[in-house]
Amino acid sequence: MKHGTMAKRFELIVFDWDGTLMDSAAAIVASIQAAARDLGLAPPSEDRARHVIGLGLGEALRHALPELAEARHEELADRYRHHYLAQDHELALFEGAAGLVQALGEAGHLLAIATGKSRKGLDRALGQSGLGALFQATRCADECHSKPHPQMLEELMDEFGVSPATTLMIGDTTHDLLMAKNAGTGAVGVAYGAHPPAVLAAEAPLHLAMNIEDLRRWLDANG
Repeated sequence: MKHGTMAKRFELIVFDWDGTLMDSAAAIVASIQAAARDLGLAPPSEDRARHVIGLGLGEALRHALPELAEARHEELADRYRHHYLAQDHELALFEGAAGLVQALGEAGHLLAIATGKSRKGLDRALGQSGLGALFQATRCADECHSKPHPQMLEELMDEFGVSPATTLMIGDTTHDLLMAKNAGTGAVGVAYGAHPPAVLAAEAPLHLAMNIEDLRRWLDANG
């Protein structure tokens, strides 16, 4: 977010959504656990449910409940959507997130989202949050391979004609950091979302932000 004539290090900054901009990790965990109970299954632990956040829904539920027969996965997904939709209107952006995104756009960065949400789910969240107009492009898990496959980042870089060296991925899970590694881009982890700080640090991101203000300071100095 440097001003003046100094060149920006990162032309394209790509955000994850859940647990990075939107404070939704706890709601996702609760919805996975409630869906399991609806099917008469023992719910996954909070740690296990948190670990799958960021993956596409089908892949996330398979990882969270590997014992479930394949024939019942759509039933599980339907129950997950039921529980999540009952509360998603109550979810809020992390404090300072909207201001950060706006400031990055004003500083001339291209902004995009790469998320494990469905297109329908992301469009709803962008509309409810009021951030939709600030992002030039978005990619969702029902349009691309799920993270950590690099397809989302590769498509975004192709769309804008930018290189991996000038692209930064920001996310709260190892799925985000590994996607960035697979795409050859820079990565910053945020420690206030789904995955524990020590797990994120093990992937050696350029920075591990403890909160939105920390993230903003790092981007001011390095973006």
